[in-house]
Amino acid sequence: MEEILSHDNIKRAYKQVKQNKGVAGIDQMPVGKFATWYTQEGATLIAHLHTGSYHPQGVKQVEIPKPNGGKRKLGIPTVTDRIIQQAIAQVLSQIYERKFSDHSYGFRPNRNAHQALQKASGYIEEGRLTVVDIDLKTFFDVVHHDRLMYRLSETIGDKILLKLIRRYLQSGVMVDGVISQRTEGTPQGSPLFPLLSNIVLDELDEELGKRGHKFVRYADDCNIFVRSQMAGERVMESISNFIESKLKLIVNKEKSKVCEVNQTKFLGYTIQQSGNLTVAQKSLDRLKAKVRTITKRNRGVKFEQLISELTPVLRGWLNYYQYAKCQRQLQKLDAWIRRKLRCYRLKQCKRPITLYRFLVGLGVKKGTSWLLALSGKGCWRKSGCPQANQAMDNQWFEEQGLYNLTLNYARLNNLRKPPCARACTVV
Repeated sequence: MEEILSHDNIKRAYKQVKQNKGVAGIDQMPVGKFATWYTQEGATLIAHLHTGSYHPQGVKQVEIPKPNGGKRKLGIPTVTDRIIQQAIAQVLSQIYERKFSDHSYGFRPNRNAHQALQKASGYIEEGRLTVVDIDLKTFFDVVHHDRLMYRLSETIGDKILLKLIRRYLQSGVMVDGVISQRTEGTPQGSPLFPLLSNIVLDELDEELGKRGHKFVRYADDCNIFVRSQMAGERVMESISNFIESKLKLIVNKEKSKVCEVNQTKFLGYTIQQSGNLTVAQKSLDRLKAKVRTITKRNRGVKFEQLISELTPVLRGWLNYYQYAKCQRQLQKLDAWIRRKLRCYRLKQCKRPITLYRFLVGLGVKKGTSWLLALSGKGCWRKSGCPQANQAMDNQWFEEQGLYNLTLNYARLNNLRKPPCARACTVV
């Protein structure tokens, strides 16, 4: 606790929480006001933490949609509790990083999803063409508190710190203005939960290592690579029994499966039997769904706002999938996005005379502009017509600031080398 509550560690934790730009908790105090509050109340807070008399406030629960359907529950602690948890995580991560498995890649410094994919690809190149894909059901909601505290006590001897962590695990959840007590699960959304989740699943890593399995784990997403279907079925049964009986977690029988490596996805990718990485179709579908939401024709926002909203979405997607050799697919995707934007821009014109003036202003001949303006076609069909393509060509979109996937993909590939030796394609 002395190290956690040191001035330098608290200051570093505050900077990190401030950088994350989270919203206020149930006490409604924003991050920006914490410094002023801490100047006045910091000594009292530190004293309560040292003596073990500090009690965390409840967390505000929000729900966000999952990519595959359903809702994910997030708990938003108060700013004070977020900073304390961040301070704890900064100290404990230095201890546990030396203990964690080399096969674990999620929520860890200097490790990322691309490294996990590279490791998995290497196992497949060795001839391990069958994967045991284990899915944990609502992992963060069913973590057993007593088991987690026992694991922590094996390394941490500070009883005041252990008591504080347990209080954070059991801190109440506010839903519709009512605070209810938490009896299991980790507070997903807090700075401490990534470290706690890795501590829980490190026991699984140890067991898989003892059995000599070749596996890769990223948070609660674990793939074990074997050489045959029969071996995979045997591993699935034994590891599922270990997870449910020893770790007190639940294996999702519907989503967990044993199959050939190219019949499932891992971290948004599908790994082919050759070891090549391919972008899973669901990843492309999710990107298109986001673009459809942003470019919905009845939104009624300025065209410039659409471009500014699309830019971070497209940039983030390409930064993750930049290692795939998918130039042809990106060209098709760029063309589809431009047509969606043409459709939106034509819809904005509303009247034929406005559309006519818009096309003429962009260099389209008057006669052909009238043909499109007076056409009875819908906006989507109009957006594919030669007049629309001539008026809103690639150069026009570049002037509007549209993020071009194809051009930026080429630039990124010139700057960086792919993480896998083999080529990557999109399916």
